[in-house]
Amino acid sequence: MSKGNKGFGSMFTEGLDDEENLDKATPADGIMASRSQTLARIATGKTVADRTEWVDPERCRPWRMHNRDLDHLTEDSCRDLIDSFLSAKKQRIPAIVRRLKDDPNFDFEIIAGVRRWWTVKWLRAHHHPEFEYLVTIQSVTDEEAFRVSDVENRSRKDISDWERAKEYTVALAEFYEGSQSQMAEHLNLSKSWLSRLLDVARLPDEVVAAFSDTHDITVRVARDIKPLAGDSKALAKMRDEAERIQEERNKTGVKLRGPEVAKRLVKATAAPSVKGGVEKEITGRGGKVILRYTKARGGGLTIKVPPKAAASPAELLKAIEGLLG
Repeated sequence: MSKGNKGFGSMFTEGLDDEENLDKATPADGIMASRSQTLARIATGKTVADRTEWVDPERCRPWRMHNRDLDHLTEDSCRDLIDSFLSAKKQRIPAIVRRLKDDPNFDFEIIAGVRRWWTVKWLRAHHHPEFEYLVTIQSVTDEEAFRVSDVENRSRKDISDWERAKEYTVALAEFYEGSQSQMAEHLNLSKSWLSRLLDVARLPDEVVAAFSDTHDITVRVARDIKPLAGDSKALAKMRDEAERIQEERNKTGVKLRGPEVAKRLVKATAAPSVKGGVEKEITGRGGKVILRYTKARGGGLTIKVPPKAAASPAELLKAIEGLLG
């Protein structure tokens, strides 16, 4: 992010979702009012009337474009909020919601504050039915809602690059006509940073499968892999390596960290030298590599069959016979 953007994001670094630091700041009512007005002005370009109230969390649902992976919201990942809510005996910072009209099962849609919503629901299910969900109700369009959510969550470290990239990819198509320049301008982001973030969500599914947790796929990890994914031969090698990594994980239960997976994928694309020879490939009918071989200077031949090679035994034998002929 550019230097100018740092100040934009840092406006919201403190106090937005950090319940533990609230007592060190201004009174709660002042924080709520200031925060609500600031986010509203950023989203719509003007101050709007809104209201803050306690609601039943069961009558709220996350917005379809919220940037939280619900599967990663657990007692452990929300432990800081759970302890903070219990200490204060309530939620101190409101979430941002908008009212629903045609859904009999829910009254509100959560624009920002899904983690707080999950925490209140968890507490109510674990011997604390007295907890309610504190929300600020606003009237915003989908694009405005996206910007409000982005402003509040941009500085948060507990939202992964993967979650953010997926959200941005959908927003790019829905709100900005696929124009990264337009999106960067609306969000006050540098074009280069936005491009690197979107690359996270553009990795091929076969490569993504190599990672035990998609949250390990960071901007830095994608930076090394994405350029190679555009080369058909390099991509084929990474797919083979991804399959090996998955097989090892299934057999041993060992989960490699994101940078380690990326290193193996990138390394797999390099053609190794074996006793003076260079590794070459033979592809099958579908264009996928079915055989790799190296002819050494002394006349030796090394043959490798990739895991799950898309070829029948007869095809493999034919390819080997061609090398020996």
